[in-house]
Amino acid sequence: MTPWLEVCRLCVVDIREVLARLPTSAEREPVLRLGQGGDDTTAIDQAAEDAVVERLVALAEDFVLVSEELGQRTFGAGGARHVVVDPIDGSVNAKRGIPFFSFSLAVAEGATMDDVVFGYVYDFGSGEEWTAERGAGAFLDGVRLGSQRSKETLEILSFEGTTTPIIAEQIGATVGLATRLRVMGSLALSLCHLAAGRVDGVVSLKAARSVDIAAAQLLVRECGLAIELFEDPPFGHAPLDLVTRSRVAAAGTPDLVEQLATALRAP
Repeated sequence: MTPWLEVCRLCVVDIREVLARLPTSAEREPVLRLGQGGDDTTAIDQAAEDAVVERLVALAEDFVLVSEELGQRTFGAGGARHVVVDPIDGSVNAKRGIPFFSFSLAVAEGATMDDVVFGYVYDFGSGEEWTAERGAGAFLDGVRLGSQRSKETLEILSFEGTTTPIIAEQIGATVGLATRLRVMGSLALSLCHLAAGRVDGVVSLKAARSVDIAAAQLLVRECGLAIELFEDPPFGHAPLDLVTRSRVAAAGTPDLVEQLATALRAP
């Protein structure tokens, strides 16, 4: 997976150049169109994706690209390999200059979550680099994760995929289940923080797409933690596409995930 790691690092350099070229919210926020993922494509989203796609074109490799704004595109002869990219996860933070947003890229041998063999997430705020390789573990800046585990209770639960009405509707279900909440603004990074034991659970309150989770979920699973699309299980069979299917929950154990799912399914 080393060549893909180098590609990801070059993509980070390219996106940093984009961020420098568009330094303020006035330049980053303009909405250009509706992206294939269903969200507004802003100037910063488009510029970051253009830079990543240009880098991937230069590889002259065969794969199917699944990307936040572009949708699905065949490179070379296509084939079974899928490359799933979110050039900027946490676009609202990026637009407003809040230093908690990320670039993520996953490489898969096929078209489902179970086929993901390499995951990469880069935090543009902290500069932390999160990587995972199937069967070889998960790492933060090259140091293996797993020594610090999430707790057996939900002391800190991260909400993602949030708006004020959604939080107001769902927050009552977590009373008595989670002690404290965090709403950070990047699902990929929140899942990485779970892998590092910084939080004890993560829930997306709106249906997740493969671009949001394909890379970070490998870190979670390589650390032996649990993750599920609780309205459309099983997680591993989820296709690597841009169709939104289910909310996602992740925690230290399947039992904790089920407790979260049960609470949030309740009317």
